Amino acid sequence: MTSPFEDVPPTTLADLLGRAQVMDTGIRPLWNSPRVAGPAYTVRCVPGDNLMLHAAIYRAEPGSVIVVESGDVDYALAGGNVCAVAQRRGVAAFVVDGVIRDLGEVREAGFPVFSRGVIPIPGTKEKAGALGEPARVGGVLVHPGDIVVADEEGIVVTPAARREEILAAARAKLAKEAEESLDAWEANHRARVEKALSEQGFTG
Repeated sequence: MTSPFEDVPPTTLADLLGRAQVMDTGIRPLWNSPRVAGPAYTVRCVPGDNLMLHAAIYRAEPGSVIVVESGDVDYALAGGNVCAVAQRRGVAAFVVDGVIRDLGEVREAGFPVFSRGVIPIPGTKEKAGALGEPARVGGVLVHPGDIVVADEEGIVVTPAARREEILAAARAKLAKEAEESLDAWEANHRARVEKALSEQGFTG
């Protein structure tokens, strides 16, 4: 299942949505995965425990991006088998505010994971958190169904209520950019730069 947002770079979405909808730079792709896009399936795990993410892989719809608030980077939220099952069930990716393990297996399987890194020790499965409730991930409050777009440039979250508006604006912006030559871009850019310098009283 593909999303129309797969054709929209995070940079374009960031220009339209602003800083508040962009996750912080600590959450990065763990391997050179392709861009992923899909509706958020939100998870909140208790620090040190991964039960709710493990539950989520059996509940998220195909095409979903499982987005996880965890609160720590001391214990892995998932490993190779959990990622493999999620992939087999059609989950598009994990975006986790935490860490995973078995990166070699995950990379070999080609399952996209965006996280704060890796650690070999797993968390427990003893504490209930939440599924399908708002989760704060990378500084962004993500609601179920929000559209998550992630690649090497970063991760941007489009609120579900603005989905069609932002998709249309992004397509228009990309089309306009595609029509502009580098010469035209340079001329416009230089004019803007010089105007800004002049307004600041810079004369060098």
